[in-house]
Amino acid sequence: MVFLGGGMPWYAQFGCGGGGCDRIRYMKVVLQRVSQASVDVVNELGDLDPTFDLQQIGPGFLLLVGVTDEDGDDEIAWLAHKILRLRVFEDEQGKMNRSIQDIGGEILSVSQFTLFADVRKGNRPSFVGAGKPEHADIMWIKFNEALRSGGVAVREGRFGAHMRVGLVNDGPVTIVIDTADRH
Repeated sequence: MVFLGGGMPWYAQFGCGGGGCDRIRYMKVVLQRVSQASVDVVNELGDLDPTFDLQQIGPGFLLLVGVTDEDGDDEIAWLAHKILRLRVFEDEQGKMNRSIQDIGGEILSVSQFTLFADVRKGNRPSFVGAGKPEHADIMWIKFNEALRSGGVAVREGRFGAHMRVGLVNDGPVTIVIDTADRH
């Protein structure tokens, strides 16, 4: 068991103990710098869903977005601002010094409740930390609109659907951004 100063278990800082944990969850994004990415939707038969047009981007970000029930407009604004200004594209000297806005890149946003998987007990993940679908869908739409307001083209998967995501990592550069980081 890992202890913090004073002999406290690591989980004590989150109000966890015994058999459960009531730690606060935060909106989370897994950002991947890509040279291209795409998403399509699969229907219940395992075929491509004809009601969904393949969404594709060129250079930019693939975002896997997880939302909790506690997330609101403040988390969306902070996260969108951070992503739009994150300097992870190379400049003329080969240094990561340019943002997605600087390069005119695109974003592919995919809702991903499994980012909140809890695997501490047993072998089947629990997703109780993920936001309820009716809230998470609204927050994801607002998040995508906040990104668009920064002048970046944003393509989307379909909320709650079985999707196939394809990507070509560039770097690779993969960054996990959690709104807890703003505190």
